Parts: sequence; structure tokens; C-alpha cells
Amino acid sequence: MALSCLRCKLVRNCYKLLQPDKSSFRPSTLHALARKSTAAVEVNDKSEDVQASPIVDKNDNTSITGDGHPKIDLSFTNSEEAYRSKYSGELLRAYFVFQLCSVSLIVNNNKTLMKWCRAVLGSKLFNKLMKMTFYGQFVAGEDRIAIRPLVNRNKQFGVKSILDYSAEKDVSSEEAKDTEMRSCDPETRPDIENDPVHQRFQAHREFGDRRDGVVSSRTYFYEGEEQCDKNMEIFLESIDGVADATNKTGLCAIKLTALGRPKLLLQMSEVLVSARNFFDKLTTEEGDNFSRGFREDEFLLKLRDMGVKITDEECRRWFSILDYQQDGQVDIMDWENLLEINMDLSKLLVVPDPRTGELRPLVDRLEDDTRQEMRNMIQRLDTIAKYATEKDVRVMVDAEQSYFQPAINRLAMEMMKKFNKEKAIVFNTYQCYLKAAHHNIKIDLDTAYRHNVYFGAKLVRGAYMEQERERAATIGYEDPINPTYDATSAMYHKVLREVMRQIQLWEKGKIAVMVASHNEDTVRYTVEKMKEFGVKPADKVICFGQLLGMCDQISFPLGQAGYSVYKYVPYGPIDEVLPYLSRRAMENRGVLAKVKKEKQLLWQEMKRRAKSGQLRYKPSDNLPTMPLV
Repeated sequence: MALSCLRCKLVRNCYKLLQPDKSSFRPSTLHALARKSTAAVEVNDKSEDVQASPIVDKNDNTSITGDGHPKIDLSFTNSEEAYRSKYSGELLRAYFVFQLCSVSLIVNNNKTLMKWCRAVLGSKLFNKLMKMTFYGQFVAGEDRIAIRPLVNRNKQFGVKSILDYSAEKDVSSEEAKDTEMRSCDPETRPDIENDPVHQRFQAHREFGDRRDGVVSSRTYFYEGEEQCDKNMEIFLESIDGVADATNKTGLCAIKLTALGRPKLLLQMSEVLVSARNFFDKLTTEEGDNFSRGFREDEFLLKLRDMGVKITDEECRRWFSILDYQQDGQVDIMDWENLLEINMDLSKLLVVPDPRTGELRPLVDRLEDDTRQEMRNMIQRLDTIAKYATEKDVRVMVDAEQSYFQPAINRLAMEMMKKFNKEKAIVFNTYQCYLKAAHHNIKIDLDTAYRHNVYFGAKLVRGAYMEQERERAATIGYEDPINPTYDATSAMYHKVLREVMRQIQLWEKGKIAVMVASHNEDTVRYTVEKMKEFGVKPADKVICFGQLLGMCDQISFPLGQAGYSVYKYVPYGPIDEVLPYLSRRAMENRGVLAKVKKEKQLLWQEMKRRAKSGQLRYKPSDNLPTMPLV
């Protein structure tokens, strides 16, 4: 009871506490309340209290062990180190927000409640309320100027930024489905309508709202080429924001569905999957991804063995088109080449019909406007990567649904081949909940090595699991997702080991990988493998990433100890980021165990400051001493 009372009083005083630099801030209020209820907290909340871990060197994080790694508590229970960068008012706000995220009634009805609050309070008071709570916790500011103080402060404590403009329209599910079906214009071909493999790469109204079941990722819907141009301009402005606000130490996140018609990604993905399956039939399974291939004479013999009706001249012409590098050998990258803008895809992308032996196009002949839209999408991506190179800013291509991902992977790799010649500018994202995750990153690592370019990657678990499983089961194709959470963890670790192994084989510094995870076990595993493979934090080839406002107990102790750490930093006007904030509330409700730990640590640090008379705590007086890069 005493604990509940205290929490209510803390909430009533939250506005004053959220103004730490103003004269209206009264530390005595919280200090007295905390002192008064200490006994009650210890009795009623004992089961939830996290035991503090002593700081090895309170004012010196420069202690480096023989393996090149700093001394750090990897239990992530050190509340003082976790919140060294936070004002006391920010701790209270975080505790209050996480408390709300633990109430299912509030989270389940968060959109309705926000609309009701706006109607009752009016725009000005509503915006102030949001800045005091959810917006202030999960969003850095309204524009690239407003975010600078937070970005700079985080950097002082070893945490850099990935900027993401998170404004989006809040459209209804039916509107989203209508927009998706108009933009995808699914094919109506009787010969393939019952083929689940083909239907995987078709739009289906039932799954037209790609936001369903997704709580941690923004979704773009196609609204025309003009809107895609506007999205590109927003990404270019974000690159400017990274260059200005982070002094070129940050990254910019982009999504390919923002840059073109999703139907193009569906078609490209189907082509890539079908072409790779056919390539596997034409080659042996022996050797690595690039020793596998065939010469022209082998190509003709294999096709005829498969019963394909083709003349010598047709084979010669087809082989000439496929041999993109004109070296007399077709390998997987030649076979899958899609990015020669002037190439007629309908002529190149053919496979034998298993029933007739006749060669048939993988996609219908592209109309002129569709070919132009394809060129537009590639040109927008090229413009972004070129501008990022000029600004010396790295670009992270976010992963999306598995039926888009083959195309996204390939486009990202083409951009790496073009722009990652001197340093890692373009980063691709790999979803470890996919069964093919290890195979995919191994092929891409081999590609980058073969083309002598820098390889950049972000490793995630994946954001679309529920949606992907339901779609696969309904349409009838194989579920692309690993069967269990443990299987996904095992895949994540397998991918990490592959990355570490390849780092040893490559020229130092040519692989850069971000472990984007809120899972403490995965972070610990990564640190262990870094030590095992001799990868030091100072090498700056492995970094960590978490979302702004979440898992500070992981991000800041790592960053302050000298590891390379990033926060995914959303920004945008309050009215336009409400859908993002809604997803953050849903995500935190879905990981109550983790939120419970964060609340415990926040409460523990607030008590420590109250007892030690540090409620006027200033982060600028407690900067870590390790030099930060």
C-alpha cells in the first residue's frame, strides 16, 4: 500500500521532475517520500528488487584485461551504470511509462485513449502530456535540430545513433488493404493460381495490411511514384541529420518498400528464388557458392539432360546473356543478375516448363511503365547510397517480409558492390528467425569477398513472425520461420560464429556487423565469441544496437566500457509518430519480463539517488573517463 501511495505521489510530481534544470524542481519532495517509504518498499517489493552490482571503477572504465576487453558486469544489473546518462526526472518518466505498458487495458486501447486525450485536453496540452510520457521516452524530437541535445549526450556516454524519421499516416486496416491490392495488381493466371510457391509472391487481400501482428517496425504503403520521391527526399534529409547531429558517427535507416511499388519487389523475389532453384539443378552441390557454376558446353548438355527443348543457337544466346561478367563461366551472381537497367528481364529470366520442356518466362513481359518504375526504384536507392557516400554517412537497409526479402537482399548487395569499395557505407539486415539466415549471409559474405568490397550487416531476430507464420499456413507454402524461439537463438548464434570466422579470414576492418538485440543472452554470447575469436572492442568491427528508451541497462554499460553501441533513434512531429508510439507500447507489453527488470533497475536507481542526496544529479558531472570513438 505504501509503495502504491508513493508511486501515485511520484506521478503527480512528474511534470516538475521532468524539468531538471528549472528552479521549480524540488528534490526534497521525492527525497522525503522515498525516505518515508523505504521500509515499505523493502517489505512489499522485496521479490522484485534487483541486487545492485558494485561498480569496479566508479570513475574509471579504462581497465582493460589481457584479451583487450574491458572489465564489465555482463549480468546487466548495475543500475548506476545503466542510468549514469539520465536526469532523475527521466528515470521517473521511464518508470511511469513502463508501468503503463504493463497494464493490458491501457495498451490494448492505447489508440482510443490517445484520441480521447487529444479531444479532452486540446492539441497543446496533449502534446505536452506526450512529451512528458511516451513521446519523451521513445522519440528524440520533432526534427534533426531538436534531436541534437539527446544525440550528443548519448554520444558522451558511449552510445551513438541510428536516425529514423518515424512519421507515418495512421490509416485504417481496410484502407491499407485497398492501397496494397491496387499497388500490387496480383496476376490472374489459371496455370499457377493453385501453386503455393508462386502464390507466396503474390499479394493477398487477407494479408494486405502488412502492419498486422507487427509491433516493432514501420510499414510503408505505395501511394505513387511522387510519394516514393518524397520518401527518398526524407531519407536524404535524414542523412543530413546524421552528418549534422552525430558528426558522421551515426547511421541512417531506410526501407525499400518506401522507394517503389511493392509488386516489383515481389516479382524480383520470385525471379531470384526460381532462378536459384534452377541454378541448383544445373550445378553440383559440391564447392562453395562461387566455385559452383558451368561453361557453355556444360550448360547445353545439362539442359538437354533435363529434357529442355533448345537449339544450339538459343543456348548460345541465352548463355551470352547470363554470362554477365563475360568470363566464359556462369556463377550464382551472373545467374541472378537483375540490375542492368537496360536489360529486358522477360528475355533473360526463363526456366524450362517441367510439363512441356519449353522455356517460359519467369515473369510476363514487363510493360513500359513497369520497367520505368523498376528503374525509378533502383535510381532512388542509388541516389541515397551516393549521397551517403558524399556525406560519409552509413546507410542501413532494413529487413522486411520474407516475400520481399530476396529482392531487398540482392539490391542491398548491388549497392555494397558499388559503394563499399573504400569503407562500409551500405549495411544489409539479416533476420535470424528465417531458416535460410545462415545460408543467406554466407552467400553475401562470399559475394563481398569475391568483389573485394567492405561488408556491412545488421543481425536481428525478426519483426514479422506471427504474420509470416499465418500467411504461410493460409496460402500453403513452407513456413520460412524457425520453429521455436530456441531455434531462432541457435540460428542467431550460428550466424554470429560465421561472421567471427570470416573476420579472421578477411583483411582487418573489412567486415562490420551490428548485433541488434535486446536479448541479454545474445549480447553475452557475442562478447564471449569476440574474446574467443580475438575480436577486440577497439577493432570496431562488432557493435551493438537497441531502441531508444529501451534496454538502457545493456546499451550504456557496454558503451561506457568502450564497446561500440548504437541506439535506434526515431524522430518526427508528435501527431505523425503516434502509430510508432502505439507499437512501442504493444512491444513493451509483449516482453513483460524484460520490462519488469527495467522497472526494478529504475526504481533501484531512484532510491539510491534519493538516499544519497543526488536528486539534482547532472549527467555532465559524471561522464565516463574512457576515450570514446
